[in-house]
Amino acid sequence: MRPITERDVRSSFINCSKSEAKRLPVPKDLDERPWEDLDFLGWSDPSASGRCYVVVAQDDDSLAGIALRYETGGSGRAQMCSICRTTHTGSGVSLLTAHKAGASGRNGNSVGTYMCTDLACSLYARGKKTPALGNRYREALSSEDKIERVRTNIQAFIARLRA
Repeated sequence: MRPITERDVRSSFINCSKSEAKRLPVPKDLDERPWEDLDFLGWSDPSASGRCYVVVAQDDDSLAGIALRYETGGSGRAQMCSICRTTHTGSGVSLLTAHKAGASGRNGNSVGTYMCTDLACSLYARGKKTPALGNRYREALSSEDKIERVRTNIQAFIARLRA
């Protein structure tokens, strides 16, 4: 992913109003992010438990930002992320839900996906971060294939939000 600015982040949101995007907390460390290792920017809201945000680069070099919610806590069972296919214990994977974009979202429609609660899918796919569970399930996929899977799955989620 290319480095992005706070202005880029705020103008990217597809499922909240401009005023909501203007008020949401943007990470202060954008200059320090490992952009070359990220397929999307993800962060949690430090002032609101259970809220997080994701910004994804699109094929046309535009950005799609989404505001998400999740239940805090965890099931205590191992669960697998639908984006990177990493398995975590406890609260490491959450059902993240987002209002759909446009009129459908304003009517209360939403979609969800099970995703790494720390939003570090890109780092798990590259082997830069390891879940607490360790490497319980081994795959024969190369790192490049895992990275492509993350990109494909996050784009599919964005497409569902726009549908």
